[in-house]
Amino acid sequence: MNREQVLRRRLKLLTWFFIIGLVLSGATAMPLQMELNWLVKTIAPNYSDGQQNTLLVTWLVKVQQALQETGQKFPFLFYGTDWLAFGHYMIALSFVGALRDPVRNRWLYDFGLIACVLVIPFAFICGAVRGIPIWWGFIDCSFGVFGFIPLWFCRSAAKELEASEAKK
Repeated sequence: MNREQVLRRRLKLLTWFFIIGLVLSGATAMPLQMELNWLVKTIAPNYSDGQQNTLLVTWLVKVQQALQETGQKFPFLFYGTDWLAFGHYMIALSFVGALRDPVRNRWLYDFGLIACVLVIPFAFICGAVRGIPIWWGFIDCSFGVFGFIPLWFCRSAAKELEASEAKK
């Protein structure tokens, strides 16, 4: 297998990895209550207000209660998470262009890298404004970090392909 074939295979694999990650991330934005109920049952099956619990358990139970109250009183607010999911799906769909022609559509990798970097200040600024614990902000930032890695390799491979095509 020559270098161009290796690069194209790597691009395809990593781009699909990124697309699937976006779709899965979007899919988790819709069934928040169900997911959180399962998570709390799994992590803290015997939760009690009076007992010593970890910061994580205390936070998850607080969020669970907030989601339950919101769902009962104002279920239409969850429409916002439906649109969050839609945004993930549309961004994922845009990366099909990078699958089809990674050199011509290399800008998509640049766009994705910029978005991944901007997750970090966005998470900390908005998290602070909304009263989100800083340690949760690090969890949110991990999405940017883990998205950045495959996109960086994709961008590098696309640039190398572009340079080899220019020599032909």
